[in-house]
Amino acid sequence: MDYPLLVDFKLITAGIGILLVFIYAFGSGIWVSSSPGWYSTLERPPWQPPSSFIGIIWPYNFIVLGFASYQVSKSLTRIENISWLVFFGLSIIAALTWAYQFYVPHNFTLATIALVLTTVLTIPVLYLTFRASLIMGLLLIPYQIWVAIAASLAWGYLTRN
Repeated sequence: MDYPLLVDFKLITAGIGILLVFIYAFGSGIWVSSSPGWYSTLERPPWQPPSSFIGIIWPYNFIVLGFASYQVSKSLTRIENISWLVFFGLSIIAALTWAYQFYVPHNFTLATIALVLTTVLTIPVLYLTFRASLIMGLLLIPYQIWVAIAASLAWGYLTRN
């Protein structure tokens, strides 16, 4: 006897996407706050935005990523949903790798590679988000720009410290 799915596929993918956003926010917060005194001793790249901007852009990014997860789940096909989740998940793994490598063992080389990889992996996320919703795609552009800037900042820290 076949049993119908108790939970809709689109609801499952939306939930997974939102869970990934929480993992991203929580995971990066753990390592970023692990050694604040050490960070203040680093020579910063001259193009680094002020801390107040960073304090605004990350909450914005996490909120938009959560809404994008929902929009993608309800608007795209199964394969597109799965593709979005895979690329998003891989980009989160790369971003969390950056946070760990930069703040814990202070490996600037691996941190830079991780953020470049994050930037590349978010391109299909952005593309699929645009397929789901023009508005959500536009709202997600600052995230794509930010991870590219962050990758350039990681390179700046690598070359200066």
